[in-house]
Amino acid sequence: MLKLILKKTNNAKDDILSGLTVALALVPEAVAFAFVADIPPIIGLYGAFMVGLITSIFGGRPGMISGATGALAVVMVHLVKEGRELSPDIEFAGLQYLFATLILMGIIQMSAGFLKLGKFVRLIPHPVMMGFVNGLAIVIFTSQLGMFKIGGEYIDGGPLYMMLGLVALTMAIMFFLPKLTKKVPAGLVAILTVSAIVIFGGIETETVLSFVQSKATDGQAASIEGGLPSFSIPNIALNWETLSFIFPYALILAAIGLIESLMTLQLIDELTETRGNSNRECIAQGAANVVNGFFGGMGGCAMIGQSIININSGGRGRLSGIVASLVLLSFILFLSPYIEMIPIAALVGVMFMVVIGTFAWSSFRILHKIPLADAFVLVAVSSLTVIFDLAIAVAAGVVISALVFSWQNAVRIRARKHIESDGTKVYEIWGPLFFGSVQAFNQKFDIQGDPEKVTIDFIESRVSDHSGMEAIENLADKYLKEGKQLRLRHLSPDCINLLTKGNPKFEEIIERDIDDPRYYVVIDAKAPLKAQ
Repeated sequence: MLKLILKKTNNAKDDILSGLTVALALVPEAVAFAFVADIPPIIGLYGAFMVGLITSIFGGRPGMISGATGALAVVMVHLVKEGRELSPDIEFAGLQYLFATLILMGIIQMSAGFLKLGKFVRLIPHPVMMGFVNGLAIVIFTSQLGMFKIGGEYIDGGPLYMMLGLVALTMAIMFFLPKLTKKVPAGLVAILTVSAIVIFGGIETETVLSFVQSKATDGQAASIEGGLPSFSIPNIALNWETLSFIFPYALILAAIGLIESLMTLQLIDELTETRGNSNRECIAQGAANVVNGFFGGMGGCAMIGQSIININSGGRGRLSGIVASLVLLSFILFLSPYIEMIPIAALVGVMFMVVIGTFAWSSFRILHKIPLADAFVLVAVSSLTVIFDLAIAVAAGVVISALVFSWQNAVRIRARKHIESDGTKVYEIWGPLFFGSVQAFNQKFDIQGDPEKVTIDFIESRVSDHSGMEAIENLADKYLKEGKQLRLRHLSPDCINLLTKGNPKFEEIIERDIDDPRYYVVIDAKAPLKAQ
């Protein structure tokens, strides 16, 4: 496996250095999200290691980094709390329910991959994607503000100015170093430089150790040191009551994890101008979360911040994610005293640069140039990502976009009318006929006032769904009841087959032998209809 990965890695040096940078940035993120979920920090670190390693090897997007995320943590905290209350007699009941939920979550995600549902991420409109990126950038920024707190209170005075100065120095190194050389990751150089200044200069400021200690509560370890994760089956009763409790949480976590992962995959595709495999990513994410459930990790999904750090640092292959995960494990096993010395300011500075690189600043420039509906969707998704969570924001954005699209197409349907030499009235339909345009379609016809012979021509129309077919069938019934001769012209073969299959009378009113070259051009563009 290692030989295969190295063979497919174009630049191992960049991947290794980038992986080291990502590993350093993963530590405070995993610890912080573990505290958000109200679980020990080592659980978050285990989760970041296992999810990151498995998805890097087997996932559908080389260069994408996965780990413990805040989007999942805010759901997990309620699961852990309710699990404790549900089984107070079980030791660490909240964690046991979390692990069982991760197993079910992973099975759901793997099922989505096997059913090839990952392709539906392509249906997410661009304004939703921009809103997702902007909202997530704001969430990453606000999550870093918590690093400026000690004991729940923001620092002030000298400690605040010192930390801000170190953050600014980190950002300056990351901004100017790439202009001089791109042979080493700017983020790694910035972290090492600022750490050296703090350690050898004896500067008093927040470090990884002090951050963990300030967040730890009674009974929680105030260190990132630990051993290898070990296999265990969640210690809860496997019955209907347990399943009914964990299934809603598993479904929500699976949805959030897949949405964030697949949208991050799409973003990395755009940045690298390559194409990932969304279904393979679903399977890998699911397998990683199943492993987390059995080996005591927090679980997780793709991380947009760390993924962008990796890409910007030159990490494009699977090796970068593998290195990041293995280095993170080495931090847990051997190097925790050294990692705990790293100043939080250096890691915050790196994440602030990620925020600047992630936010779609062009959205301000184009807001007044794009359709009002698209601008509304962009702002709404950004806001909902910050206020609620990613799943709600993306779902709302897709629904709004779909409604706008349906309305715009519903009002586009037209009917041009003319009378032929033999007295036949011809309705030439233009525009899509589907559930949204059925009402407007029906209003185009004057059934009682029309002459004895009527032809409806669909050469410039497309019957898109079952509602459109029902509208044609109902309209035909009304004309026939009035004793009028109706002809339907230029329907697609699929539509003809479904109409005649449902009602043999259409054999008499549908024109099949049409000598019109336009028909054979348009017919190929018409979407195939399926019986519902």
